[in-house]
Amino acid sequence: MTGLMNKTLACLGLTLSMALSIPGIGMTVPLRPIGPDQSVTGDKLGWDEQIWGPCLEGSANSAPSRHGRYLERAESFRTRAGGRCRWGSQLADKEALLEAIARSLEYLQTPSAAAAYRQYPVSGITRDRVMRSLERFRVLLLSSQTPTELQAAVQREFVLYKSVGEDGEGTVAFTGYFEPTYAASARPTAEYPYPLYRLPPDFANWSRPHPTRRELEGADGLLGEKSLLRGLELVWLRDRFEVFLVHVQGSARLQLTDGSVMTVGYAGKTDRPYTSVGGEIYRDGIMRLEDITLPALISYFRASPQAMNRYLPRNRSFIFFQETNGTPATGSLGLSVTAERSIATDKSLMPPGALALIHTQLPYANARGELEFRSVSRYVLDQDTGSAIKGAGRVDIFMGTGREAGDRAGLMNSTGELYYLLLKQ
Repeated sequence: MTGLMNKTLACLGLTLSMALSIPGIGMTVPLRPIGPDQSVTGDKLGWDEQIWGPCLEGSANSAPSRHGRYLERAESFRTRAGGRCRWGSQLADKEALLEAIARSLEYLQTPSAAAAYRQYPVSGITRDRVMRSLERFRVLLLSSQTPTELQAAVQREFVLYKSVGEDGEGTVAFTGYFEPTYAASARPTAEYPYPLYRLPPDFANWSRPHPTRRELEGADGLLGEKSLLRGLELVWLRDRFEVFLVHVQGSARLQLTDGSVMTVGYAGKTDRPYTSVGGEIYRDGIMRLEDITLPALISYFRASPQAMNRYLPRNRSFIFFQETNGTPATGSLGLSVTAERSIATDKSLMPPGALALIHTQLPYANARGELEFRSVSRYVLDQDTGSAIKGAGRVDIFMGTGREAGDRAGLMNSTGELYYLLLKQ
């Protein structure tokens, strides 16, 4: 992730629930424009309830915001004729979307963005067009009075480029990733024996292929003084599977035993390929494919801790970390990622920093506090990637930080559609 937490080379955008999936079919042209005579899924596409919230009685009130008069103006526009209905107070989420747009625009000004778009494979999608599209969408977002108005403006002014998906028919697999929060210790103890490691200073000179996970940390994760990494321990956790999850997610917030908080992020990785632990468990007949979720894997390893010695080393890839001094979770473009507004895709195929629209299912807590899925149509920014996010049929959604985000991300394994929004030429 951004220098400190770069996910580009690591499998950091994966939830274990989807890491077992068969890669999508490779496509020469990953995106195809939707013509005026072609239909898209449902009349709710572009109806982003996360922005608008419920229809409420009364008139809208302005609220302080980092975007000042713009959000105040936008909220005042939400009152319908006669003052009967306003679209509910989702200022925090609207501001989060605006911040995510601003970060993408910041990235698009960089030399790395210019280089990426010089090589982008889809005709007509240029850096300039992506920037103008973001700027125009921001204006429409701020000025639209209702979700219907924003939806109509998008349909009038933008062309939707649809991902061909994993099957050439537009089917996209959606998963979630998150920044975990775990208990940790600045020194090894009987309670906290499992380390995260710093990047070796001579790593660039290591012979290839690099050592495997088993060779670096042992089958049980406790190779310790016998490890090639001795002396490079950064911090210790008490749960081995939590260490493994930090490797998968690529960053973490750690609550240390002295009461302080430490943040860690990606510093490098070995050249060994990523292997899905969930996939190995499925292939061994331990779980059915449809039953493999992060909560299910956690329960399995808690009930059978010795199974970790058998399965975790099968992922031969190994991640190194560094302290990030409170830096928020950051994606491969060097941008802070935003919960439910940042996605990770295959950047060899998809336009970096671009505005996108996803149509899928996400888990939300119901009135009983239970997670259940509901269909969403959500504007997002393409700001991240991961080594296991390959092909036009894979999207990973950043779900946030902490346990609740992890619970939601761990359940996500849905299909849907992915569109990119570009201003008409």
